[in-house]
Amino acid sequence: MSIPDIQSQTDNRKITIDKVGVKGIRYPIVVQDREKGIQHSVADLNIYVELPHHRRGTHMSRFLEVLNRYHTEVFIDKLDAFLSELKTTLKADSAYIDIMFPFFMKKQAPVSRVSSLLGYDCSFNASFKDCFELWIGVKVPVTTLCPCSKAISVYGAHNQRSDIFIKVRYREFVWLEELIQLAEKHSSCEIYPILKRSDEKYVTEKAYNNPKFVEDVVREITLELNKDKRITGFYVEAENFESVHNHNAYALISRNL
Repeated sequence: MSIPDIQSQTDNRKITIDKVGVKGIRYPIVVQDREKGIQHSVADLNIYVELPHHRRGTHMSRFLEVLNRYHTEVFIDKLDAFLSELKTTLKADSAYIDIMFPFFMKKQAPVSRVSSLLGYDCSFNASFKDCFELWIGVKVPVTTLCPCSKAISVYGAHNQRSDIFIKVRYREFVWLEELIQLAEKHSSCEIYPILKRSDEKYVTEKAYNNPKFVEDVVREITLELNKDKRITGFYVEAENFESVHNHNAYALISRNL
């Protein structure tokens, strides 16, 4: 019995579709870990190709067929080959993948030295048209304390949990851990999964002695990224979940080096 291939039918509307594909795929992946070599994670993936104007549709099952040949390896090392095969398999001029996954690092409390794991939301965003391009990103939870509140108050100052997002493109390898530590370095204080009373005293006082606006955070991180010869472009965002306002404070710097 002959089964018609509807997706391969000719389309006469003459409109190219920039991205068509599959979203929300939950899949196991392997990523590089500076301390342990590799780390297994579970990612949410979006995968697309460009659809030429003369074709009615793409073949959705083929995205998963290609993915299934790569996910057991260190994925970041194979993304160029993966997207190249996707282009060939689906007869597309360009291919894209967004990979979002949790990455865990062991954190030691600053005074008690109790160890535990803290998770960070990380991402790989890759594309392959004429050439391969890869961006890696981390979202890092931190504490910030308001310099204005500290300056105008007789005692105390408002502080809050904040997210710092760093996304970079590079010519030489950059570890996720490097970006995470860079974000934590330029916060008022980093976050720990477990805090004893002595640790809580330490982080409270450290944040108080190190007040930061979101503007301070993104500028200080930018100064360091500008000096890193491995990096060819970056985005730095900081968002404070304000404790005394019904809105968030936000800052962004992007550079194409």
